[in-house]
Amino acid sequence: MKIIRYESPIGPQMGIIQGDQVVRAEGSIADGFTPGEVIAPLADVDLLAPLEPGKIVAIGLNYDEHVTELDATRKRPEFPVMFMKPPSAVIGPNAPIRIANPDNDTHYEAELCIVIGKTATDVAETDALDYVFGYTCGNDVSDRKVQYASGQWIQGKGYDSYCPLGPWIETDLNPGDVQVQSRLNGEARQSESTTMLIFSVPFLISYITKVMTLNPGDVIMTGTPKGVGPMKAGDVIEVEVSGIGTLRNPVVNR
Repeated sequence: MKIIRYESPIGPQMGIIQGDQVVRAEGSIADGFTPGEVIAPLADVDLLAPLEPGKIVAIGLNYDEHVTELDATRKRPEFPVMFMKPPSAVIGPNAPIRIANPDNDTHYEAELCIVIGKTATDVAETDALDYVFGYTCGNDVSDRKVQYASGQWIQGKGYDSYCPLGPWIETDLNPGDVQVQSRLNGEARQSESTTMLIFSVPFLISYITKVMTLNPGDVIMTGTPKGVGPMKAGDVIEVEVSGIGTLRNPVVNR
C-alpha cells in the first residue's frame, strides 16, 4: 500500500494510491489506514512530504565505500553513527531544496528511510520489523563546510529544506535488498543495495530503541552509499529506492 499526504482546500490530507487514483485514507500511522472515497487522479494531486515526523534519527557512515569517500582516514564504525535532523528540515516531492550557503559544497545523500508504526522501546532485533509502518525515500542534504567545522553534524544537515522525504510511504517492502540510487540532472550518481549496509534495518531499530523511545511517525534515515556530491541552484536531484518510487527536488538558493 502506498500512503501519501497531499494538499487540499481544507489543508493537508492523507490518501492511498489505488492504480492511478487517490482515495481518502481513513485512520493514522499508529492505527493503520483503510481506503475511503476517490479523491482525484494521482496526476492531479499536489504531493506533500508523506508525514510530519515527530523526530528524525539519521545514521552516518553505514555503507563501507562511503566511510572513506570524503575522508580516507576514517575507519569502519564499530557501532552506528547517530545524529538528528529537525522536523523543520522536512520538505516533500517537487519542493525546492533551498541552499543556505551557496559558496559551500552542499551534497545530496540518497537514503532508504524507515517510518515507525508503533511505540518502540528496547526492542529486540528479531522483533524490530514488527514496529515498522513502512518506508520512504530521503535525501540527507549536507553543508559539508558547516558539518565539519562545527564538530557535530546537526547544524550542517539541519537547515530548512535539508530533509526531503517522499514521494509516499510504501508499507509492503523488504528492506533487506532494495537499490538506493540518486541522479543529478538525470545523470546517475549513487547506486547500491541495502544488502551492503554495515548495520541492517532491524539492527538499527533495535539499537536506537535502546537509546530512545521511537513513536509512530518517527523516521530513521539509514545512511547513504558512495557517490555523494555537490548540488547548486538550477540542479534537479532525484532519489530512487526500488519498490518505493522516486523523490524529485529542484535546487535553488535561499
